[in-house]
Amino acid sequence: MDIVNTDKAPAALGPYSQAIVAGGFVFCSGQIPVNPATGAIEATTVEDQARQAITNLANVLMAAGSGLDKVVKTTVFISDMNDFAAVNAVYAELFGAAKPARSCVQAARLPKDVKIEIEAIAAL
Repeated sequence: MDIVNTDKAPAALGPYSQAIVAGGFVFCSGQIPVNPATGAIEATTVEDQARQAITNLANVLMAAGSGLDKVVKTTVFISDMNDFAAVNAVYAELFGAAKPARSCVQAARLPKDVKIEIEAIAAL
C-alpha cells in the first residue's frame, strides 16, 4: 500500500490519509470544499462547494497517478437532499463523459458543517 499526500487538497482532519493506492486502485477519503491554499471554506452555495470538493478530489487522484476519468465509484454525502439536482449539475459538468457508479446520501451533519463531501475509488 502507498499513502497519497498532496498540498493541492486539504490536509486530513484526523488520523487518516488523503488516499491509499492498493491493488491497482486509488481509495480516496472524502473531500470537503476546503480551499487548500487558505485552509478555509470559501464557497457558500452547494454548487460552489461541490465544485471545490470535486477539484480537491481531482487533485488527490492526480497525485496518485489517476484522474476523474478513471473513477469507478463515488459516494456523495449532502446535508440536504433538496440540493440533489444542483449537485448533479456540477457533478455532470466536472466528470464529463466519465460516469462512475455512485451513491448519494443525506447526512445529518458533515465535517465543518459543509454542504457536501465526496469520496471515490479510481483505477490507476
